[in-house]
Amino acid sequence: MNKLVRRFRTLPIRARLSMLVAAAVAFAVAAVSVTCWFIVQGKLYEQVNNDLQRGMRAPEQMINDAINNCSETPQNTNSPYRNNYIQVVKRDGTVCVLGASIGKVKVTESDKSEIRNGNTDKLYFRDGSDSAGNAVRVMLQPLATTTVTGDTGPNVALLVAVSLKGTQSTLNDLALILLLVSGVGVLGAGAAGLAVARAGLRPVDKLTEAVEHVARTEDLSIRIPVEDDAEDEVARLSRSFNSMTSSLANSHELQQQLIADAGHELRTPLTSLRTNIELLTRSEETGRPIPEADRKALLASVKAQMTELASLIGDLQELSRSQGQRGERVQVVSLEDTVESALRRARLRGPELSINASLDPWYARAEPAALERAVVNILDNAVKFSPEGGTIDVQLTDGTLTVRDHGPGIPEDELPHVFDRFWRSPSARALPGSGLGLSIVARTVEQSGGQVTLARAEGGGTVATIRLPGAATPPPETP
Repeated sequence: MNKLVRRFRTLPIRARLSMLVAAAVAFAVAAVSVTCWFIVQGKLYEQVNNDLQRGMRAPEQMINDAINNCSETPQNTNSPYRNNYIQVVKRDGTVCVLGASIGKVKVTESDKSEIRNGNTDKLYFRDGSDSAGNAVRVMLQPLATTTVTGDTGPNVALLVAVSLKGTQSTLNDLALILLLVSGVGVLGAGAAGLAVARAGLRPVDKLTEAVEHVARTEDLSIRIPVEDDAEDEVARLSRSFNSMTSSLANSHELQQQLIADAGHELRTPLTSLRTNIELLTRSEETGRPIPEADRKALLASVKAQMTELASLIGDLQELSRSQGQRGERVQVVSLEDTVESALRRARLRGPELSINASLDPWYARAEPAALERAVVNILDNAVKFSPEGGTIDVQLTDGTLTVRDHGPGIPEDELPHVFDRFWRSPSARALPGSGLGLSIVARTVEQSGGQVTLARAEGGGTVATIRLPGAATPPPETP
């Protein structure tokens, strides 16, 4: 059995569906056929019993003659009962065949028992056989012996039987017809099941071909056509596949764009590093020392470029982290503490600036390190573009953090691009930076369920706004 089950599971889905449909139809047809056969059998036997009751009433004189001249063989006489078995059975099992009988029917113990019971108002029916072994239908009626023989007490019964040859022939023909019809029905059901399986699995075939095509060619532009109003499982699977390939295509495109942009951004500091190092190396090889001031300037440039490279690599690593990696580190964070920590770093980077802060408590769900990095990036931009001796206003109220500087501000036509990767304002390209800071801010805030905007401030400068969902009080700790 286990081998058959394992073998069945290895078959194609079409074959399994066809076999299951054929098996279900075969079971249903078999149940209907067997039920039909037994119903017809019951009706035929009921008709035979009715015929025995209506037409098999032997005259009393004929019964008395049979008892007085008891013979176990029928006499060759003309009688309206010539096509039936008619005999009188005594309580000891002795059989007296009437002359009109066509043969002798075997007597059973149940017949003798019914004769002894002597219930003359009841007829007994059973299947039996004649002396030649032919099947017959038997009707037994105990007789009132005072009427027949004059004796007291039950001692005889009239036994009438009719051949079942015609009935059995009809039942055999019916069984053959039902068997043929069942076989045709099962074959038809198997063929229909195969056709339905092919039609139903055609979208799965298309899906399989599409997956194989993607695996073979890495072409993520392929789509499976789906009707708009289709809501079945295959349609949902097809839509999911199309959505998956679309997401993969977008991810692949973004990856390629990130690689291209990163390569472009890395080229400038690497070229500068290479040039400065070649100058230092050539000075050592030729024995022509570089003036001390120029040498210090070269070394400072090398250090600055290395710092920029390290910052760029860190930003790329942050952007390359998956959502799953981030989700494992999310927790309830005090935004007030995060901003205070970022302010301490900002004051070290801009000691000549005045940074005014007004912070209210707020708790949000986020990754602590990523959220602090995002706030630091916002403050770094404010420090970078603030004039010497300028002021930066920081306020946290009801989950909304605003950072306002009084620098030159961002032109209106550049505002839609400030959160793009590697985008830098033409006026800021001479300043240090990778163009990824605000992209990291936008990604971190969006992943925390918040929003971030950058706008021109009234009176000059720029105002950055971060809104995070949360509460003014920390949630209760779970036990």
